[in-house]
Amino acid sequence: MGGVNEYIFNCPISRAANIPIMWKRGHQNPVTLCSIALAIFCTPGVILPNLYLENLLQNGINRAPIHPTNNKAGFRFHFFLFLGMKRCLLLLFILAVSCQHTLLAQSQSTAWLASFNTIKTGKKTSIHTDIQWRSADEWKYTQTLLIRSGLDCHIDKRFKFTGGYAYIGNRRVINGINGFVPEHRIWEQLLFNHKLSRINIGHRLRLEQRFLPDVVVSNNELKHNETLFANRIRYFFRSVLPLHKQEQFTKGWFVALQNEIFVNIGNTSHVNGKSFDQNRLYLATGYRLSTTFDLETGYLNQYVSGRTNAFANHVVQVAGYLRLP
Repeated sequence: MGGVNEYIFNCPISRAANIPIMWKRGHQNPVTLCSIALAIFCTPGVILPNLYLENLLQNGINRAPIHPTNNKAGFRFHFFLFLGMKRCLLLLFILAVSCQHTLLAQSQSTAWLASFNTIKTGKKTSIHTDIQWRSADEWKYTQTLLIRSGLDCHIDKRFKFTGGYAYIGNRRVINGINGFVPEHRIWEQLLFNHKLSRINIGHRLRLEQRFLPDVVVSNNELKHNETLFANRIRYFFRSVLPLHKQEQFTKGWFVALQNEIFVNIGNTSHVNGKSFDQNRLYLATGYRLSTTFDLETGYLNQYVSGRTNAFANHVVQVAGYLRLP
């Protein structure tokens, strides 16, 4: 190892696992390439001070450690540290998508339309509503219609608690018979917003009590046999970066990156039989028309863990965000 066409990256994470991160020139595996990038950039405060890098522009391996006390090495250290902090989220996004594509056996392409609305009703209260339409594979027909509403309690400028109800109509196919069956949910969530430099960041923890239909075929129709109950917890992270510097972001273009993980808690036999349910990764660009309305479009990768297999849903999403004072 370590010839002209072979590179070795040695960092605390790879040493702890006793697995060197390797790349041979000409290999195009995106997971390997992203792993190298993540090892260099994504945890710079831990990895870089003790990182051994090969000189990629010359033959051979340079195993001299990078120490910020040395002038040249210190410059490289701070350069990689700065670059890593800027690119961390993007690299995580790329790696997650690459890993999902590598592991999944099935995939489909759909479209989602969504409207998210917050209407202020008092000094500490507001009403939340969102309506979402989702197509089936290749946009052939309606797969899901979701209507959700709730009452917000604004604890302070950064924390908000919401409780509400959601109706979800899903198209089901059993033995060639198809139809729409309803799911009812009661949900509670805590939302925390803050800023990191110019980036607006939101964290959301949501708990759902799901009332799921047990569907059977009767007289060539789907019938609701009984109602099953299951709980699910969801953690959502979203960051929004305005593309133009403003003291207050009131108008202009932005990019958004978000991820949400779904975990079943209790009664997993009523869903997929597992704790892990799904993950949604989303990258979008949008325009803020005013302080009250955003419009965005982007790509969403939905990884769903089914009872017997898993699949990827490649989604083109268009969403509007309305905030009425």
